[in-house]
Amino acid sequence: MNLIEIKDLSFTYPGQTQPTLRVKDFTVKKGEQVFLFGPSGTGKTTLLEILAGVLVPQAGSVAILNQDLGQMSASGRDAFRAEHLGYVFQSFNLIPYLSVEQNIELPYYLSAGRKARLSGKPVAEEVRDLLSRLGMSDFLKRRVTELSIGQQQRVAVARALLGHPELILADEPTSSLDYDHREMFIRLLFEIAREQKTTVIFVSHDRTLEKLFSRSVSLLDLQGSHRKPEVQ
Repeated sequence: MNLIEIKDLSFTYPGQTQPTLRVKDFTVKKGEQVFLFGPSGTGKTTLLEILAGVLVPQAGSVAILNQDLGQMSASGRDAFRAEHLGYVFQSFNLIPYLSVEQNIELPYYLSAGRKARLSGKPVAEEVRDLLSRLGMSDFLKRRVTELSIGQQQRVAVARALLGHPELILADEPTSSLDYDHREMFIRLLFEIAREQKTTVIFVSHDRTLEKLFSRSVSLLDLQGSHRKPEVQ
């Protein structure tokens, strides 16, 4: 069963004459781990933001869990994202004045659906379990500003996974790590995602990671030969 279905998508930023992103057809099945790659300027982050409902394409349809994001209001997309999606940003977007525990708990308070998927399990217990799996048990009460980049990354992943979202979107979250730590992190992410039956779309320009995924997709190929990377 398809989790994501994109048809005839076109997105152009204001002031541009050519689309940043144009995708004829793209589907992702439930449970896949998809590696989406391409050089800078090919629209990788733009596609993730469209899948997250942050951006709305000018043409075409984007459906997740059979729900057309383009037919939702802005508040409807926000609610859908909070309930069904986890997002791991390249810069992690942790809240600096909150502890590790408080940062991870945020999705729990934003979505009734995520609360329900814990099946009555106390959120504090779920947070502790995730941190234990990620090797972060001793950092529960620490401020995130006291953590290393690798530790902040694991907190961001725990936050995204809390409440068993159906889809994780990861925007180059391993770019600041060396190869051994990148591979270890991705294998651990997949292990937890498989247990939760969560689909993963992971965006990167680093093709050394490609072999770890169940499927890899070139964004340039996905858009066709007309699309060339922009000069940064």
